[in-house]
Amino acid sequence: MEGLILLTGATGYIGGRLLTRLQRDGLAVRCLSRRPDALSHLVAASTEVVQGDVFDPQSLTGAFQGVHTAYYLVHSMGADFDFEEQDRIAAANFAKAATEARVQRIIFLGGLGNPDERLSKHLRSRQETGDILRAHHSQVIEFRASIVIGSGSLSFEMIRALVERLPIMICPRWVQVKAQPIAIEDLLEYLRAALDLPATTSQVYEIGGPDHVSYGQIMHEYASQRGLSRWMIPVPFLTPYLSSLWLGLVTPLYARVGRKLVESLRNPTLVSNNLARSVFSVRPRSVRDAIARALLNEDREFAETRWSDALSSAGRNQAWGGDRFGSRLVDSRTVEVAVSPEQAFTPIRRIGGRTGWYYGNWLWSLRGFLDLIVGGVGVRRGRRSPDTLRVGDALDFWRVEAYEPPRRLRLRAEMKLPGRAWLEFEIVPGEHVSTIRQTAIFDPCGVGGLLYWYGIYPLHQFVFAGMLRNLARAANQLRDDHPVAPVGNVDPIHKLPSST
Repeated sequence: MEGLILLTGATGYIGGRLLTRLQRDGLAVRCLSRRPDALSHLVAASTEVVQGDVFDPQSLTGAFQGVHTAYYLVHSMGADFDFEEQDRIAAANFAKAATEARVQRIIFLGGLGNPDERLSKHLRSRQETGDILRAHHSQVIEFRASIVIGSGSLSFEMIRALVERLPIMICPRWVQVKAQPIAIEDLLEYLRAALDLPATTSQVYEIGGPDHVSYGQIMHEYASQRGLSRWMIPVPFLTPYLSSLWLGLVTPLYARVGRKLVESLRNPTLVSNNLARSVFSVRPRSVRDAIARALLNEDREFAETRWSDALSSAGRNQAWGGDRFGSRLVDSRTVEVAVSPEQAFTPIRRIGGRTGWYYGNWLWSLRGFLDLIVGGVGVRRGRRSPDTLRVGDALDFWRVEAYEPPRRLRLRAEMKLPGRAWLEFEIVPGEHVSTIRQTAIFDPCGVGGLLYWYGIYPLHQFVFAGMLRNLARAANQLRDDHPVAPVGNVDPIHKLPSST
């Protein structure tokens, strides 16, 4: 496909992932946003960002100049006013501006649901939006999808929160309504493939994975893959309003969005024809594979993310218990030392074994002894070498997962835990100082994992702060033993500010 692509909704979940895909494919992209600065960390150097608002027709004129295809990924479900009317206005403005600019194609993502049934306001609005786009533009490719499974999607995060936090769930009728979920990767494949369709008239494609399942079955599958046992008790009397309040208590959803989402769950969202399968080569994966993929991608994305960037963006103090990213809890702190990155990293690469953990060694030994009692590895393994490490090395009750001297060491816990844990050290060089960043990461398994984390969090505050302080002292000692050019004063240990 050649020509400029206009993308709306790039700050949203699906739009943001589509932006990454389009940029990876080397396509010319222009993003439309009310707040261009919100996209500064997402766009490649070749991607253009323009300011505009679908509720302001005049702001759209320049945005469409030279555009071949436009993605419409806008909706107003989070609005506290009449979102249906807002969606009508926005869609009409967008389609009229696209027609005036001679844009060849609009690609839109809507929602599944039988229009002959009494659809929820949300699903009805999604389908009405497609109708309005077609009324004002000659070529609209509309995809209608059900639940999107992917780390970070609204539906998946709701399922995650319910399963992780509630060993026993009171389940209203909507938990048994059938849907046809689609993995985020497969949805993106459809959106990308629509660019290469031959010129045609408007068309609606219903897309979904191969499984017809209920929310309850999806939750059971998620629980199985996380190694959790969950009891679900069906009840007939939870209204959408009460359900939304319930979801607001135990999930990241706030009540207004939760109510609109729950109202949509009363409608089956199943594919009624095979047109998409005959036109596109995409073969969507099963629910089991989609959930496994979401969890795997979450691990990869977490490992690749620089948590200091996210934590420091808002300039506030870290929340008690650490910051939450997906299912993970993150406790991070830094110290600056007037030494080279190599000197700052040296005490880190010597950690554990006979060197010890730089603070509270008797507590680490006690933790290892308790681990042995319950059948874990304890701290008896020590380390292969007192001065060098490599990926895969055992280090007391940790395993070296990443080792990039003099920049990073990440350890994965192998002690018995109600979840998964990592301890990471990073060195960030500065003009006059090196910053040592220490990050403890915990992925709790159910309520037991949360109780474990919050129960030992005060001890973490004590031990990890002492460890970091003594790591800095050891690095300064290396500087004194091997003097370098003087470099300025340093600040004391400080917690990373939080974005949450």
